[in-house]
Amino acid sequence: MRITQSMLSTQSLRNLNTSYGRMGTLQEQLATGKKINRPSDDPVVAMKGMFYRSNLAEVDQFKRNLSELYMWMENSEAGIEQATNGLERVRELVIQGKNGTLTAEDRSVIAKEIEQIEQDIAQIANTKMAGRYIFHGTNVDKPVVTDTTTNPVTLSNDILTNNTAISEYNVEVSQGVFLKANVNPMNTFNQDLFSNLNAIKQAFENDDMSTMDTLLEDLDSVVSTLQAERSELGARYNRLEMVDNRLGQQEVISTRVLSDNEDAEIERVITDLKTQESIHRAALSVGARIMQPTLMDFLR
Repeated sequence: MRITQSMLSTQSLRNLNTSYGRMGTLQEQLATGKKINRPSDDPVVAMKGMFYRSNLAEVDQFKRNLSELYMWMENSEAGIEQATNGLERVRELVIQGKNGTLTAEDRSVIAKEIEQIEQDIAQIANTKMAGRYIFHGTNVDKPVVTDTTTNPVTLSNDILTNNTAISEYNVEVSQGVFLKANVNPMNTFNQDLFSNLNAIKQAFENDDMSTMDTLLEDLDSVVSTLQAERSELGARYNRLEMVDNRLGQQEVISTRVLSDNEDAEIERVITDLKTQESIHRAALSVGARIMQPTLMDFLR
């Protein structure tokens, strides 16, 4: 077959274009740090990248859910602790008021302090975090105590009717795994607690110590129930920390797998680029020799 000058020129240009394309691909990999920059570069890598990225996004979402759980549990624990301290103070006042050495005026002062503790506990029961009531189960948009001016304070119908359907506010912490965020509203700021406080307060107001022993037993029962709920909350908090550690490990693994799949090896890309540049310069040099511009060049 006869090889013409036109055929040599066309072939040379095609080779140079291919060389430019390879250098362009390598430069793009260096600029982005990625093996591929569009699905057509490598459909298999692109498909796996979508799957790995989806897993990583899922882990990120579960970690955000954990942050919400931490907020609920830590604030719930702080609220129960404050309420328990208030009830312990009431217990001290009851024991102090029972000893028979106090006057009616002294007991009246104790009644006023108990009233303030009752109001403080009512405020704790209506604690809101991020616009949601944390002691009202799933009924997060309504307060536990609806009226603090009554004796005892008025609670929501869910608490009064022991509506267990609202008792668990669950948050997903892993695929198909849910963790309860709240304390049981029926075992914390319930009717027994506020009725007991109100009865103690009225006994001091009326200077009537005849039922104080029974009220003290009821108070101990309320405190015991609160402490049991706090212990159960602590156990769930420990599990939450374990889930947090596991998600942290999953995040590291998912990030590494995604990097192995998509990220370019910079050292290798630079080496390939330098090699391609040498090949390109050689191709330009050879092309200049075989595509002589004038007849005089053939005669040299």
